[in-house]
Amino acid sequence: MTEKDYETLLNIETGGTDKYHTSHLYHRYEPTPYEVLHHLFEHYEIKPSDHVVDYGCGKGRLNFYIYHYFHARVTGIEMNETFYDIAINNKASYLKKHRRPTDSLNFYCCLAEDYEIDPTDNKFYFFNPFSIQIFRKIIENILISLEQHPREVELILYYASDEYQYFLEHRTAFTLKQEVLLPSHQRDHRERFLIYQLTY
Repeated sequence: MTEKDYETLLNIETGGTDKYHTSHLYHRYEPTPYEVLHHLFEHYEIKPSDHVVDYGCGKGRLNFYIYHYFHARVTGIEMNETFYDIAINNKASYLKKHRRPTDSLNFYCCLAEDYEIDPTDNKFYFFNPFSIQIFRKIIENILISLEQHPREVELILYYASDEYQYFLEHRTAFTLKQEVLLPSHQRDHRERFLIYQLTY
């Protein structure tokens, strides 16, 4: 299916990038291509019992994809009010076409590091959304949540920076569980998914 086919099926609009982005701590919006998502979930399992948090969700593409195909609970975190409003409009549009429970598909407009992690959150998605400083703070938040509510969690990193990987592998107890390479990996070593796991 093409990008347009997916958008038509889900009844949403998530294309485009942020052309006017200026922050050095938070990277510009760029949705994960649908074909890349399809490739990931051919090799990585999402269960209906999972609760996925997408940091820097933008207009919500990943959220709708997971919610539609895997019936998992999904939460999108977006600091940009314009993109957040689009995500909310996309939710209304999606639910108009697909009659589904509304409490399992949520979006919050806040800084990623300010999101209060829910005890049921167990998978966290990052498409290189911000600097290593912000990433470290979020990992700290996840670890605090694990101390309070022990469980198994996984980090799904797409196009991960070397800094992200070094930090996880040398400064935390997270271990690399799985690597999902993309066909374009030979041109760019970051064109892959890295799945890190930690159990408390």
